Amino acid sequence: MALTSTIRVDDQPHLAPMGRRLRAIFVGSVGNLVEWYDFYAYSAFALYFASSFFPGSDPVVQQLNAAVLFAFGFIVRPIGGWLFGHLADHYGRRNALMLSVLLMCFGSLMIAVMPTYASIGLAAPVLLGLARMIQGLSLGGEYGTSATYLAEIADEKNRGFYSSFQYVTLIGGQLCAILVLLLLQQVFLTPLQLKTWGWRIPFAIGALLALVALAMRSNMHETDDFIAAKKVARTGSSIRTLMKYPREILVVVGLTMGGTTAFYTYTTYMQKFLKLSVGLNDLQTTIVTGGSLIFALLLQPTYGALSDRIGRKPLLIWFGVMGTIGTIPLLYSLQAAKSAFAAFLLISAAWLIVAGYTSINAVVKAELFPTNIRATGVGLPYAITVSIFGGTAESIALWFKSIGHETWFYYYLTAVIAISLVVYLTMRDTKYSSAMGTHD
Repeated sequence: MALTSTIRVDDQPHLAPMGRRLRAIFVGSVGNLVEWYDFYAYSAFALYFASSFFPGSDPVVQQLNAAVLFAFGFIVRPIGGWLFGHLADHYGRRNALMLSVLLMCFGSLMIAVMPTYASIGLAAPVLLGLARMIQGLSLGGEYGTSATYLAEIADEKNRGFYSSFQYVTLIGGQLCAILVLLLLQQVFLTPLQLKTWGWRIPFAIGALLALVALAMRSNMHETDDFIAAKKVARTGSSIRTLMKYPREILVVVGLTMGGTTAFYTYTTYMQKFLKLSVGLNDLQTTIVTGGSLIFALLLQPTYGALSDRIGRKPLLIWFGVMGTIGTIPLLYSLQAAKSAFAAFLLISAAWLIVAGYTSINAVVKAELFPTNIRATGVGLPYAITVSIFGGTAESIALWFKSIGHETWFYYYLTAVIAISLVVYLTMRDTKYSSAMGTHD
């Protein structure tokens, strides 16, 4: 089945087919960027607001408590993956994407106006955890639906390239959070102002941006694949239909384990690692984190385009092999780094490896499932796996550090990547055996 643009020709007669497709990617991706900005703002500013919700004098323990609440956002992601996957598969990708960004707006607004521990005691971290769970529900639905949307608007020859923009915007969202942090740190606020009230600003910005994304998504059009699938009679629930694909479910879980743990290690945890373990100051930490994210962002479409030429499997195997071999020496070297530039080079080297997974994992999962169960098939098993491995990566790393065995985490990450490598070696290459265009 030939895939065409989701934007109607009569709506945009002045645009060439490529222009229509690029516009659809832009509209679909901007909302994704805003959602991930809102989600990552928590991690980027945790160094400043942790003490407002968790009293005490040990900064490592405060960050560990904040990381535990960060993990709370992952607990409900499987529910979001199922709920929004069901909505996307039965009522359209557009409706599901609009609802997910609306929920993210509400969660961010809650954090922006949240009372602190000094004001309401234990209720403060409880409400913060609730807000994180609302954001996690939203994000659980965002991944599967946006991955499905981007894969379905792409032409077959460039599907890896187009789908890689999911992680371009995902990383871009975190980069925007880092940029806001840098501006507030260096231009607008003092460290004391940031710690007392300035940390609320990025969440207020995120809520406003989510409303903009909602307006943009209201103009999105359904994919041709979904419209065609609606003509095919379907019975039963999404879960019952999904259970017809046990091998595909296990492949999603297996290929995600190592990749999501590595991704959250070099994104959300890395900021704390650079400050608490490497010993960089606030400005150096922000610049190194931001610079490495820019490098990672540029790698995504490069690797995605490469997968359209050589297949998906070689890139996954590259990540699996090099992640298994290189993680321990990379993290040991990073811990011993003597300068911010050396730290940047080492994190960039890690991204050369991790991008083998991040750039194409979404399209691989989308290519495993037929249209009528695709959003659920991509979103639900992925969300469960991320909740178990990705969402806990930072907490596990900080816990090892708090008990005096920080390097144990290096071996844990290596082991998880090695398990995923087994899946990469045994799975089929979805570029050459795709379920895209098929209906159950």
